[in-house]
Amino acid sequence: MGGFGTWGLLYHFPNRFAAGIPICGGFNPDGAEKLVDKPIWVFHGARDQSVRLSYSTDVVDAIKAKGGEKVKLTVYPDLAHDSWTVTYDNPEIYSWLLEQKQNTETKNKVNVKKRFVRPLVSVKE
Repeated sequence: MGGFGTWGLLYHFPNRFAAGIPICGGFNPDGAEKLVDKPIWVFHGARDQSVRLSYSTDVVDAIKAKGGEKVKLTVYPDLAHDSWTVTYDNPEIYSWLLEQKQNTETKNKVNVKKRFVRPLVSVKE
């Protein structure tokens, strides 16, 4: 799930995470309004042929268009899909993550009843 999973978790469970680092993923820009206050540092390789760079740039642009000032994008001009190796080797991301704080007003308002898992096959008694 990688970067797509990161975006999905930030969108569906915003009160559980202080920040996010999606790497070579994407998300529907229509959901940008829900992410405007979340610190997000996006990473993507410009030569990625598995996940188009526009998947990241479109959602970053949409968040900024809605007033988001806490989102930033790093594009690696010479990298393809493996953007995570150089990203995780960068000590700056760990410092940045530790600087982020969860909003205390919403931190404890997690709706645990929101999602549940249904079996993929029917169970007969």
